[in-house]
Amino acid sequence: MNDDSHAWRQLEQRAADQLKADFAGRVLRVSRGPSEAAWRELNEVASDQLRLGFADRVLRAVKERLERPSWTGQLAIGCATVALCFAAVVYFHDRATRLQDETNMAAWEPLASESQYFGLRQ
Repeated sequence: MNDDSHAWRQLEQRAADQLKADFAGRVLRVSRGPSEAAWRELNEVASDQLRLGFADRVLRAVKERLERPSWTGQLAIGCATVALCFAAVVYFHDRATRLQDETNMAAWEPLASESQYFGLRQ
């Protein structure tokens, strides 16, 4: 007999001894979910726990909340908009200033080199 197959059989037997009875059946039942009868019973018990008109009250509250936004929400959106606009203005101003400085320096560079050239000749 092969030692590997014997070791595997021993391992399988030891694992099987660790499992409780009807393990496979319980796993299959859990994977299928509750039966229709269990769902009906759960639904009946849950409906007994809720007062009449619960769903209507929830839908009405949500609808009112969506129609009438809160002041804090509006304030937060306003502050975020102001901050975003300010950041954009600062960024574009800085970029335009940098580009203008580079253009000015490029225009003055030939004049500066000419003045140095003529200044050294005198």
